[in-house]
Amino acid sequence: MEKRGQYTLAELAALLQADLKGDAAYTVSGLASLEQAGPNHLAFLANSRYAKQLATTQAGVVIVAPEEAALVQGNALVIANPYLAYARVSQLFDAVSSVAPGVHPSAVVTEGAVIHPSAAIAAGVVVGAGCEIGESVILEANVVLGEGCKIGARTRLQANVTCYHDVWIGDDCLIHSGAVLGADGFGFAPSADGWVKIAQLGGVRIGHRVEIGACTTIDRGALEHTEIGDGVILDNQIQIAHNVKIGKNSAIAGCTAVAGSTKIGDRCTIAGACGITGHLELADGVHITAMSLVTKSITTPGAYSSGTGLMPSGQWKKNVVRFRQLDELARRLKSVEEQVKEIKGS
Repeated sequence: MEKRGQYTLAELAALLQADLKGDAAYTVSGLASLEQAGPNHLAFLANSRYAKQLATTQAGVVIVAPEEAALVQGNALVIANPYLAYARVSQLFDAVSSVAPGVHPSAVVTEGAVIHPSAAIAAGVVVGAGCEIGESVILEANVVLGEGCKIGARTRLQANVTCYHDVWIGDDCLIHSGAVLGADGFGFAPSADGWVKIAQLGGVRIGHRVEIGACTTIDRGALEHTEIGDGVILDNQIQIAHNVKIGKNSAIAGCTAVAGSTKIGDRCTIAGACGITGHLELADGVHITAMSLVTKSITTPGAYSSGTGLMPSGQWKKNVVRFRQLDELARRLKSVEEQVKEIKGS
């Protein structure tokens, strides 16, 4: 369905393959929360904790699961996964501006670069030698592509994205402003005279349908490529070190850092502010909760956590003291257990 100003309930039901309840001709022109919606808005209920708002919402149409459908007084779209339905319909109202094909006069395109006629190259863009820009690609203002970069069809690089040389990005990707792809990995060898830099000879390979958040950095490989699989989503301000490999459809939240040569499987989720040390492997379907430190490989799918939960500062200070005593307490407990065994044996 093409983007336009308003949609009927029948059109939305057909798009989402949802059951329709109410007036099929009813029209909405925007999205809003249950609390803020008006008669011209489409709202949704994805969390049963907010079900009581169905009685007071002014939304013209509500997306709900079958078990909440009876609570809706007016028009509804009934579907098993309201949150997924909301995600799909939100794209109809996305205000991202379209860009006309062509190369802005201020752009610098090095001889030998190949740009598809349907691509849009904005002001201040620099395209290095040997680059290949695919069909309907959008490079917004001041994007820089080093030598030998390849950008797949319908991919969009927002303003001020920097790709060093030999960075390949697949089809239908979105790279947000300030992201840096292909910077040198943190590789140095110690010597008597200080640190000796290790040349980073690999590149970066990004799959299809990948989204990379603002100011996220993905380092190039030392010898092999750093690889991001199809369907991966990366939040803002993430550090992906050299030679990391991330499997298909995995997701990483903001401020997480992944050290070099770690392999993350398919369908993994890494919450915010996590740290993953180098040369580890995480199996498919691993889920790491926020602010965890991963120091060893995980071979079994499931949820994992580290650190301590929030508590009053006074209690936390007391517990820190106890943490420091754990090793001594463990030795004392072992000694007591041995003494008990001796007594029982005698």
